Amino acid sequence: MDIRVKRVYEAPTAEDGLRILVDRLWPRGLARGKARIDLWPKELAPSPELRKWFNHEPDKWEEFRQRYLQELQRQPAALAHAIEAMGAGPVTLLFAAKETRFNNAVALREFILPATPNPVKAPARARRGSRISPAPWPRPGPSRSQRIHHP
Repeated sequence: MDIRVKRVYEAPTAEDGLRILVDRLWPRGLARGKARIDLWPKELAPSPELRKWFNHEPDKWEEFRQRYLQELQRQPAALAHAIEAMGAGPVTLLFAAKETRFNNAVALREFILPATPNPVKAPARARRGSRISPAPWPRPGPSRSQRIHHP
């Protein structure tokens, strides 16, 4: 699975694939139409208490990851729905924080892809002749009923 992590304030690109906002709060100053969000599963975001405690302080990163992963494990239905919606094509987890290495999108990606050696970078593409088959393209997105829309 090709899962990328990107600030929601960066311009959407065709390579983003399915764009999932993984923050509980809507990003400040960003118009909903400009953000091009496909899914917004708020229940997968860290709890307000955990988010405030962490405050994107690098010294708290390991403890934040552990606590956040525990919260994710208590949301199996929401997590399963999000993973199912991702399919096999490219997915971009979007976050609003200025800190690009220590945020919940990085931790969520790490949780979904535990075998990825560096959770900050996108996984490498398969080389020619490798046994890994590329994702079918174009990948159909989630149906209208599967998308999460919030006013």
